[in-house]
Amino acid sequence: MDIVDRFLAYVALDTSSDENSPSCPSTAHQFDLAALLRDQLAQMGAKNVRMDEHAYVYAEIPANRENQPVIGLIAHMDVVDCVPSSGIQPRRLRYEGGDITLNEALGIVMREKDYPALRALTGQELIVTDGTTLLGADDKAGVTEIMELAQFLLTHPDFPHGTVKIGFTPDEEIGRGADLFDVAGFGADFAYTVDGDIPGGIEYENFNAAAADVEIKGHNIHPGSAKNKMRNAIKLGIQFQQLLPALECPENTEGYEGFYHLQSFQGNEESASLKYILRDHDKEKLALKKARMLAAADYLNVLYGEDTVTVSLRDQYENMRSVIERNMHVVTRAQEAARRAGLTPVSVPVRGGTDGARLSFMGLPCPNLGTGGGNYHGTFEYVSVDGMKQVVEVLKEIVRATGVHA
Repeated sequence: MDIVDRFLAYVALDTSSDENSPSCPSTAHQFDLAALLRDQLAQMGAKNVRMDEHAYVYAEIPANRENQPVIGLIAHMDVVDCVPSSGIQPRRLRYEGGDITLNEALGIVMREKDYPALRALTGQELIVTDGTTLLGADDKAGVTEIMELAQFLLTHPDFPHGTVKIGFTPDEEIGRGADLFDVAGFGADFAYTVDGDIPGGIEYENFNAAAADVEIKGHNIHPGSAKNKMRNAIKLGIQFQQLLPALECPENTEGYEGFYHLQSFQGNEESASLKYILRDHDKEKLALKKARMLAAADYLNVLYGEDTVTVSLRDQYENMRSVIERNMHVVTRAQEAARRAGLTPVSVPVRGGTDGARLSFMGLPCPNLGTGGGNYHGTFEYVSVDGMKQVVEVLKEIVRATGVHA
């Protein structure tokens, strides 16, 4: 099985997670990929292979060199559920620049002017969708690359390395991937999630994150007799949104700029619900965003009556930078590995989160590595085959025994 066949086998399985489900994993079909990975690792000859009752998969590749750190490699199995994720029709192509027609019949085109990152991929082999589903490269590219590394190490016993721990998690896309991760049982000194984009990318800063649920109580009455009586919850929801800074949204921010993101708005005249996520690399600025949400609710409650608007806030994860800065050898190791693999290491702030952010605060320093994919969470998602192969080379160099180089 080559790297492409492996990737295509994984993306063929629908593993979307569901934030409305209280179970772990949040969807039963995540067990399908978990069981496949467990079986493949066992067949390869990995040790201590296990899948627990929550679909976490763990395995170990024993060291063939002494006095080396125990290094973990982690990727998540689930994909988002906001875009169709079943019946994926992937297509391989050699990208020669310009626009990519994903679906001629439906007129779906990925335009280079809209996605300028494509220009750097000219001459590479890409895997794309037919424009009607996501691809699942987030994070099945990472899963594939870790499995490729495992296959390499187990079939090349002369390649020098310490103990390598492997972990695959469910429910990362809904912020629960680290909830039940067995850090103590995993037993790594440090780890890397393989869940980014650019090969050679090494990310150790991420958003601080919170979620906000806004509930609005309206009062409905027949529109023919509504004067001075109706309180339309839909309009109040619109008014609430307009009280937030208009430019502090994902489509207008980049780099270290945080945002308020309205994910859903449901309701009628009688009641409405708005769901937000709040993000900022600066913890104090995130606190200000949460305060702004509460102040907006207070203002509307003064206008329309007590308890008209209720805001429920919950923290989701923190910026891992404070942990990684105390363990910068983990970043340095990855940077040196990227250089040995012929890549230029690049560190940029993650405009999102990874399992590694949570795991870092659970005692397992865990920066994030690129996978070679892009345009995640959408129908224009792609992955570079060349990029995936480069990432495997980076992983080899990360686990290579210290002081032993090609």
